[in-house]
Amino acid sequence: MSIKAIFFDLDGTLRHSVPEGGDVFSDYVASLGLRVNYEDRIRAMRWEYLYWANSADLRDDLLAHSPDTENFWIEYSRRRLVVLGASPAQAGELSRKVSLHMGEVYKPESVVPDHVRAALVSLKQAGYFMAVLSNREKPFHDTLDRHNLSEYFTFALSGGEVDSYKPEPGLFEHALKRAGLSPRDAVYVGDNYFADVVGSRRAGLRPVLYDPNIIFPEADCTVIRSFDELLSIIKSDSHS
Repeated sequence: MSIKAIFFDLDGTLRHSVPEGGDVFSDYVASLGLRVNYEDRIRAMRWEYLYWANSADLRDDLLAHSPDTENFWIEYSRRRLVVLGASPAQAGELSRKVSLHMGEVYKPESVVPDHVRAALVSLKQAGYFMAVLSNREKPFHDTLDRHNLSEYFTFALSGGEVDSYKPEPGLFEHALKRAGLSPRDAVYVGDNYFADVVGSRRAGLRPVLYDPNIIFPEADCTVIRSFDELLSIIKSDSHS
């Protein structure tokens, strides 16, 4: 099988928020007296990935509360507190306070790690077709421009533009059609097992999970901890 194209997720894969919101959330909850250990943090991070993978809970919350409203984020905080180990009563009590804290203090920097940029240079030089597919609602060309990433990609596509969100296969199918490629020609690289691996597989692509924090130790696919590994993996896949 010859790999011709590499499609990438955007947030958490190419572009990172530093510090991570989950860490700031958990640190603050711990400061309020809830006992939060490493396993709790990993469990909450896995829940976040599942929630944002167009989950039923997310869809319910978006129907009940407009996105980016105070009530939406209070409900999100309540759900995450329960996953971290708070009782339902504690979570109900603390959710507004935690949500307000996150809104006030969480001002992350948007960063593209050096190993990501170096890999994109190498892959571009090697002649691979590259594009970015994200579950964002709106086009994100400005984000790519701001990070000087646009030159590496033939196009970028958001779920909102095609009304299909990972893990549904529609976003991938639109991208393949636009690129004039078949699923076996392409690899998809993303950090969310529930959205990226499940979704790309449904569309027939080869998934590569970027999992630097070992959130998914049981992942049944190719896994990389750093983008330094990506070119050699793509080349070996092409010859397997």
